[in-house]
Amino acid sequence: TPPAGGTHSAVWQNCGVYDQPIRNENAVHSLEHGAVWITYRPDLPAAAIDILRNLARGRDHVLVSPYPDLPHAVVATAWGLQLPVEDASDPRLPVFVSRYEKGPQTPEPGAVCNGGTGTPSAN
Repeated sequence: TPPAGGTHSAVWQNCGVYDQPIRNENAVHSLEHGAVWITYRPDLPAAAIDILRNLARGRDHVLVSPYPDLPHAVVATAWGLQLPVEDASDPRLPVFVSRYEKGPQTPEPGAVCNGGTGTPSAN
């Protein structure tokens, strides 16, 4: 949790930062396009959320959103891959984003992560 692939919507989620949960089906389509989806427990402290938001800054294939009932404080997901962590400052998070944003696991390389659904907040 959240899903790292599988059945998904025909419309992808526009990449960026969201303050509200997003639909799994749209986010999974973004993963297929090479996105990294960083989810966090909604009760995460604001300072920790800011760290996660910063991981999306300047990147066009990263999603950040709260995820109710997440089994870990933060879970970074790429197509077929996940990194669960208990601290937003975990040094493995930026490495995961750098390695897997539009990485070799991407089923649809070169696909965009805009022009779909959703309006992300300004990073």
